[in-house]
Amino acid sequence: MNTREEILSIIEKNSRIDVHELSVLLGAEEVLVANELKALEDEGVICGYHSMIDWSKTSIEKVNALIEVKVTPTRGQGFDNIAERIYKYPEVTSVYLMSGGFDLMVIVEGKSLLEVAGFVNNKLATLDNVLSTATHFILKKYKDHGTILTKKYEDTREIITP
Repeated sequence: MNTREEILSIIEKNSRIDVHELSVLLGAEEVLVANELKALEDEGVICGYHSMIDWSKTSIEKVNALIEVKVTPTRGQGFDNIAERIYKYPEVTSVYLMSGGFDLMVIVEGKSLLEVAGFVNNKLATLDNVLSTATHFILKKYKDHGTILTKKYEDTREIITP
């Protein structure tokens, strides 16, 4: 694995790691690592840095839904034009082209089930190229982006046998 791939592997798991610690892990000079990070950002390989928040542990209400969308692709553009129209909505957090019975997977975030349903009915389903949708609400997240969100209860009491 080259230095670029090693940097990417490390920061994918911990984007908060500082350049000094990253350089120590890689056995490389800080300036080299900093320059490589900057180059990866400039090239669009590193697209952003994000925090993962378990909103269910806060007082803020959020509802997430996975929406499968079947569309008619446009000539010369395929799925790109319709995907762009969809990802420009502020409710949309992710859009993926996928194989199977549907063409796009759209991930939406809203304040309530009603708000997400309104988005599907009033915005998404009314787009010209959209043939059908299937909405799946996320009820509970167990693991997200490789991070386990629900920890099993471990009994820490000492075992006493008669």
